[in-house]
Amino acid sequence: MTRNPSPRKRALALGALAAVSLGLFSESAGAAGLYLSERGVRPLGRGGAFVAGADDLGSVVYNPAGLYDAGMSVLFDASYVHFSSEYTRSTIVRQTDPNTGATVNERVQTFDPVRGSAPFLPIPTLGFSFVPHDQWVVGVGLWAPYVGIATYPETSNGQPAPQRYSLLSLEGSVLAVGGAYAAYAPTPNLRIGAGIEVLAGTFRSTVVFSGCVPDRFFCAPEQPSWDVLAELAVGPIIAPSANAGVIYIPHPKVRVGLSGHLPFWVRSSGTIRTRLPSAAPFATARQEGEDADVAFELPWNVRLGVEARPNDKLRAELAVAYEDWGVHDSIRVNPNGVALKNVVGFPETYLLPPVNLPRNFRGAFSAQVGGEYAIPVGKMQLDVRAGLRFETSAVPNEYVSVLTIDSNKLTPSVGAGLHVGPFRFDLVVAHAIMFSQDVDPREAKIPQVSPLVANPAPQPNIINGGTYAANATIVGLGAMYTFGKAAPAKPKPEPEGSGT
Repeated sequence: MTRNPSPRKRALALGALAAVSLGLFSESAGAAGLYLSERGVRPLGRGGAFVAGADDLGSVVYNPAGLYDAGMSVLFDASYVHFSSEYTRSTIVRQTDPNTGATVNERVQTFDPVRGSAPFLPIPTLGFSFVPHDQWVVGVGLWAPYVGIATYPETSNGQPAPQRYSLLSLEGSVLAVGGAYAAYAPTPNLRIGAGIEVLAGTFRSTVVFSGCVPDRFFCAPEQPSWDVLAELAVGPIIAPSANAGVIYIPHPKVRVGLSGHLPFWVRSSGTIRTRLPSAAPFATARQEGEDADVAFELPWNVRLGVEARPNDKLRAELAVAYEDWGVHDSIRVNPNGVALKNVVGFPETYLLPPVNLPRNFRGAFSAQVGGEYAIPVGKMQLDVRAGLRFETSAVPNEYVSVLTIDSNKLTPSVGAGLHVGPFRFDLVVAHAIMFSQDVDPREAKIPQVSPLVANPAPQPNIINGGTYAANATIVGLGAMYTFGKAAPAKPKPEPEGSGT
């Protein structure tokens, strides 16, 4: 007699699919972990060094204190992220003794490489600010992170694609951050700002897992007839957060900026639909129910920058940041009556209970340097910009997959801004260089998922070994119109007769 599956094992199917489908969400301002780069046409043109020098509507992402210098203005920009990746999977193939189950031989099998790509999808920024009082500026913003919504093939050289157990497609996903912000200048050399934000949208994912259970069925873990095609839609997502910052001007030629962002607390509902395997044990099986609740946290961050303005034309900033991706250590999934029915060899109704799925991310550091130089062009002004950013990976090497390709990144960027009266027109071109990663299949940690797990496998089938390479090119255009600026409080004059 075989043992009944444990509740935790029975839940792995839904839990892992939720992780696959939700794993791309990350905190609002950062690029480490799962975003491809910093964002915003003008800030990215400076390499993301826009903490102390933040002075337009792009500041709501980097340091809301800089909103004060935006005055009354409106900003719109859009960027295209051309993301591409290549994955060559490697896995361990073991030969076991049919009597003892002991491994008698093993070898490394390498599959044909597969490539992922993202559709043409401009990523926008929209903001508006006004001046209710000379010492206050209030604004609203709506923007989306720079991510690669990747799609991978279902087949490769006529065979099921080797990465299908990690990801097929993320098409149909829409994610944006909206917020309300305020900045206050009590003195000419101090700005204080804060904002309340909401991460909102929907997320869709298509992935494959296996219905093979070797201790109950005569099957191979990656046999195509045992594949389970799964589609998950999550939303509406409404996750709150907040940010705050300060800019201090100790000298007309120097600015110091400090900002921080709280985590996003994601609590959302979703639906999961499956196409069960064509193998005989599933001939009369069906899924019952499709609803689930998902919860996890996304990291807080802190930024520090110093900007030098040696003259009226040149601005240069050095900034550093830390993102605590360690808070994204698990995803909690609570199925609402989701079950598989009439699977041969299992209970007639196979309920999926709550589960915690580990993610095991880690904190990430980044440093960026950049600036801009103003060149008079007749009655206009041309700002030329350049920057360079380096950041460490938030995903341990053994947990890298085609879903979460993340490595140490180096991102050079160039940009320009043309001032024509109250208008400013912006351009940026940046390239995120992601260093190639080799995940030894003996050290890889992501197992193949099965909705039917009985006795734990002594050697689970690992699906994320291999070589990963990816890069992204970002091209963006934008425009801003400024109606007028605020006027900070002036220092109080000293009383007559005071002093020496």
